[in-house]
Amino acid sequence: MHPLVDLAMRSVKHQLEKGKPLPSPDPLPAKMQYSAGTFVSIKKDGVLRGCIGTITPQYANVAEEVIQNAIKAANQDPRFSAIELPELKELAFSVDVLTKPEQIEDLKSLNVEQYGLIVRSEDKCGLLLPNLKNIKTIDHQLKVCLKKGNIKETDKYKLYRFEVKRFD
Repeated sequence: MHPLVDLAMRSVKHQLEKGKPLPSPDPLPAKMQYSAGTFVSIKKDGVLRGCIGTITPQYANVAEEVIQNAIKAANQDPRFSAIELPELKELAFSVDVLTKPEQIEDLKSLNVEQYGLIVRSEDKCGLLLPNLKNIKTIDHQLKVCLKKGNIKETDKYKLYRFEVKRFD
């Protein structure tokens, strides 16, 4: 198991058992001494159970980013009820570490398997990670991002792409 996935799982378990976030590893491993946006996805029987993340770093390092996003994915994803301790053993975690988003002019420079998409319009934002099982076309990726961000197709918006390193 990748250390970031292990950290995500231990974070949720610690939060459920102790009612507070897991402290950052000390000493912090060299492989976690950088900053990046991360998403933590939690699945049960292959079906999404929670997913929360940050586009750009919000915390001191990637370990802290994963700890906080894991807790939020387990307890604050508005699409799902909070995860409870007994179901923890039935869950699978993955961690996506994002590259810095780069603005693109059109959809031609996208590939749904390689790039995630961010759509921004004023104060609204929709994001979709790359290489998702149910997203097969760039048009579908765009439509889902617009819907997630509550952005109309007729609104003016900017497109950004990013890549991820996914750890299961």
